[in-house]
Amino acid sequence: MQKTIFITGASSGLGKATAQLFQSKGWNVIATMRKPEKDTELATLENVTLLPLDVTDLEQIKEIAAKAISLHDIDVVFNNAGYGLMGSLEACTDDQIVQQLNTNLLGVIRVTQAFVPNFRENKKGLFISTTSMGGFFGFPLHSIYHAAKFGIEGWSESMSFELSLHNIGIKTIAPGATATDFLDRSLAKSLHPAYQNLEDKLFGASTEMMNNAIPAKQVAEIVYEAATDGKDQIRYFAGEDTISMYERRLKIGSEEFRKEIRKQFF
Repeated sequence: MQKTIFITGASSGLGKATAQLFQSKGWNVIATMRKPEKDTELATLENVTLLPLDVTDLEQIKEIAAKAISLHDIDVVFNNAGYGLMGSLEACTDDQIVQQLNTNLLGVIRVTQAFVPNFRENKKGLFISTTSMGGFFGFPLHSIYHAAKFGIEGWSESMSFELSLHNIGIKTIAPGATATDFLDRSLAKSLHPAYQNLEDKLFGASTEMMNNAIPAKQVAEIVYEAATDGKDQIRYFAGEDTISMYERRLKIGSEEFRKEIRKQFF
């Protein structure tokens, strides 16, 4: 029987690459994005349905979830919509903070909540969410982004217990630097003169990291692995940078790792 994946944030980057990969593997794909009318690629593919979805709009989440369920028996929900926010807390406006948490944290929680009753009734289903290496350790000037990504990791672990009662899975994909247009398209910067030296160092380091980034298609393959391997496993790491840094943190401990990060920038 043909399976179906529902994807948020499918207009570009990892979301689009995942939609293309699952379609090539014979899945039905429901690809959502804020402005599907601007898409020029996914709509041309067989068994791909485009639907509008802004994950900060609760009523639209409920409406599109119901629409998706009416179209296909959903097997996997991939919470991928999100963007980065770099800057000191002092520089961030309240609107920037609220928008970041609404998109990167509450959007994931609300989309998941919209599908849980259907998965519970069917006694099957899997939620996968894109987190980040930033869901495990903190970097300077990313505090609100980390609040969201750490939040998804802890929330997913907690959710795994209640969902397992109904044979529902939940997993996270934690990429490091991924070769997308993240720095240009999906990153908001908030600058402050009191932190300029740190900003310059961090933005320079980010550009260097992106030069050695893992291709989005490769991360999509890890999403496919998580969706199909049947493992009782929550966290999947994507990219050598994420894996090596996580192993380093485990080896020396979180406090020493934090001090190493600080030495890189101060």
